[in-house]
Amino acid sequence: MINKDILELCHKEGFKDNELCEAYKIFFGTLVSKPRLDIINLLRKGKKNVSEIMKELSMDQTSVSHNLARLKLCGFVIDEIDGKFRYYKLNNKTIKPLMEIIEKHMLQNCTHILRKMNVMKGGENVNEK
Repeated sequence: MINKDILELCHKEGFKDNELCEAYKIFFGTLVSKPRLDIINLLRKGKKNVSEIMKELSMDQTSVSHNLARLKLCGFVIDEIDGKFRYYKLNNKTIKPLMEIIEKHMLQNCTHILRKMNVMKGGENVNEK
């Protein structure tokens, strides 16, 4: 169920419920990409410019820029200009706490998820040994 306040705001702006659902899909879909997760985790250590991200993640400029644009669109990262460089940093107000919640959840459920995935692929459940 989508929060009533969010629905009211979107309706006031002229958006329909299905458009809001699309925005949710885009937001959560942002977390599906390994390169975007890699960028998020790198930026958790501090702000970086495109060249630094390229070097540390061994990604090309086009890929870094494309993924940063998506992260910025969804509010995961904020950019700031410092001299002649544009730096990207994690949105510490909302995304940093969200990533911490996700990590707590994964800490409790990661091995369970991996075991289920292994069984679904026809592998052996390590708990049954």
